[in-house]
Amino acid sequence: MNSKFLVLDMFSGGGGLTEGFIRRSFDFLGHIEMNKYAANTLETRLLYHEFHTHEQKDLYNQYYRGKINREQFIETAYDTVDEKPRIVNQELSDSANNSIILDIKKQLKKKYNRTSVDVIIGGPPCQSYSLAGRGKNKEKMHNDPRNFLYKYYLHFLEVFQPEIFVFENVPGLISAKKGTIYNDVIRGCADAGYHLDQSPHILNSSDFEVMQERERIIFIGWKKEHKHLSYPEFSSKKPRGTVMDLLADLPHLQAGEGCDEFQRYKKGLSSQYLLNKKIKNGMGGIRHHLARKHNDRDREIYRIAIKKWNESRHRLNYNELPEELKTHKNRRSFLDRYKVVDSESYSHAVLAHLGKDGHYFIHPDINQARSLTVREAARIQSFPDDYLFEGPRLAKYVQIGNAVPPLMAEGIAGKIERMLKEI
Repeated sequence: MNSKFLVLDMFSGGGGLTEGFIRRSFDFLGHIEMNKYAANTLETRLLYHEFHTHEQKDLYNQYYRGKINREQFIETAYDTVDEKPRIVNQELSDSANNSIILDIKKQLKKKYNRTSVDVIIGGPPCQSYSLAGRGKNKEKMHNDPRNFLYKYYLHFLEVFQPEIFVFENVPGLISAKKGTIYNDVIRGCADAGYHLDQSPHILNSSDFEVMQERERIIFIGWKKEHKHLSYPEFSSKKPRGTVMDLLADLPHLQAGEGCDEFQRYKKGLSSQYLLNKKIKNGMGGIRHHLARKHNDRDREIYRIAIKKWNESRHRLNYNELPEELKTHKNRRSFLDRYKVVDSESYSHAVLAHLGKDGHYFIHPDINQARSLTVREAARIQSFPDDYLFEGPRLAKYVQIGNAVPPLMAEGIAGKIERMLKEI
């Protein structure tokens, strides 16, 4: 009989939260993710873990290095593994929920002879709660249907009755729609039979040794009958190193250079951080290191922004640019639209917006004068180099920007594991 704690993963994305729980040896009943590219990424990663568990690494390595394509990888993988990863690539909705729940219940009964899971994890898409998103289009964000996806999460709590749940989101959830959503989450959890602290718990990824200042509200709730439980204490453990320790061993690229295929590391530049955190973990090189193209004007602006930041720690104000480089009529708001990643400390939060233009995520090396590649963004998020992201480049950026950093997820999973052992 399987003795691992059993998890149902909702709004899985590309698998950052999943990765952390796998590292703590949780078992997954299934994953629910509506975006096909994110679902494919999750499928690839789950197969990676399956192969490593059974010491059958060669097939994944062939795919990583481009010796076989994804269709060949998936076909051969499913001839090899005992069971396919269970991923529901479907949007949660009033009409679809009944069939999804029924299907998951059948799987739960058939494989585990259970009616409940130990943990539910996940967080609904957060763009409609983010302060940045609301600032850009207040009316759209107010009426965004994603505002209400949390209700499906609450419904799954009622149906599958986990002992504990983890619900993550952006801090902007607290004030979204004048606090009504936050209060509704608290009430909904209580109505479903769970204790949830009234005060929000906001955690920063840099306290989990992630090379990034990234705040997330992390709800952790448990059945009311477990009165001895309390919200876990997370001690701060800052990463030893800087962003340049993350980037120095990657091939230097000019705008438009590089490729999505396998590339070797630069020799002799491995930092201790990369090795200790297993970001650089034996693949011999990396994928997804392709720099987007930039026009000459943007690259000149990048150089000005990099010079200001590296010399004086001063962020470029758009109005400080020479007139010939200004193209935006708006001179009163979004004046920090060009932002350099801090090479001497930790990065600011990597967001899905990186997929749009890259102006807010400029590489700190003035000789490269470009935005971050997919692999660089993934490293800042603490994804290991053997993590493959599926889909076009925009989809890869979105998956990375929306993810919980795996190191942070692993720290949270460790606390959940301890709580479950106390039940």
